[in-house]
Amino acid sequence: MLERDLQDVNLDTLEEKDDTVVDDAADELDDDHDDTESSRDDEEAFEKALSREDRYSNHSLDATQIYLNEIGFSPLLTPEEEVYYGRLARKGDPAGRARMIESNLRLVVKIARRYLNRGLSLLDLIEEGNLGLIRAVEKFDPERGFRFSTYATWWIRQTIERALMNQTRTIRLPIHVVKELNIYLRAARELTQKLDHEATAEEIAEHLDKPVEAVKKMMGLNERISSVDYPVGGDSDKPLIETLADDNDLGPESSLLDGDIKQHVDEWLSELTEKQMEVVVRRFGLRGHEAATLEQVGEEIGLTRERVRQIQVEALKKLRRVLDKQGLSLDSIFA
Repeated sequence: MLERDLQDVNLDTLEEKDDTVVDDAADELDDDHDDTESSRDDEEAFEKALSREDRYSNHSLDATQIYLNEIGFSPLLTPEEEVYYGRLARKGDPAGRARMIESNLRLVVKIARRYLNRGLSLLDLIEEGNLGLIRAVEKFDPERGFRFSTYATWWIRQTIERALMNQTRTIRLPIHVVKELNIYLRAARELTQKLDHEATAEEIAEHLDKPVEAVKKMMGLNERISSVDYPVGGDSDKPLIETLADDNDLGPESSLLDGDIKQHVDEWLSELTEKQMEVVVRRFGLRGHEAATLEQVGEEIGLTRERVRQIQVEALKKLRRVLDKQGLSLDSIFA
């Protein structure tokens, strides 16, 4: 079984950048996660995956069906069991690690299905998601009080989305260039978290003791190979930006396009001031706007980059408070 093989996977060779963002993943978790509803959602999603795969007959999906049938025998963990096995896994116990992985393989299937028709088969998506699940097991701290499924979802999505990005790159970089690029990207993330604004090339250069021009060149390379405007799959007129995951499995478009969700988004945004709302919708590409940088938003509404950043911080804090009262997170708007 695939899940048995996964127990022996060593992720030390994966990109080191995962380690620098684990605290961000934990900070964004909803500590009030509804345990019963989460388990029920996972079960329903898994059953839906099984029924949908029954409609196909090629060899690839036959293998998928076999895999889905196999992982269906692994029972979900109760909150108490998650704490118990999570502690064992954290201490390096193989049995605890295996139980955490096997009991959450269905969660990977549920998430992977949202990314179908993006250029990777379901089995490939599941394989990538399983790597994220393993990373989540290794990083999970049961003492922090949140459910593992909430925590693991972040890691699973990250590994799947990274695989999709690699699939759509028009330029394949040599491994030594990729490693160097990761250093720059990791520095940019660290500075962004520390400074509470998007790190500039000058700040990255100072942090790494590198020439500013070298930083600009490397970061520019990353932008070219990771463009969300590059067409994916067999539909040449559909860019990656239009194939974001749909939380309701309704198709390749974002759940924000669903009328019901869109109505709620408008309600949440109405809690902001007019200026805060204008910054948020332009910054994050809502209400028909294209996502823009701080500089671009500033130019459009006649404010400095720093002022736009300040308004964004204030707006996100207010939105977070509004959503917290409803048991939701900012992912409800921006995921």
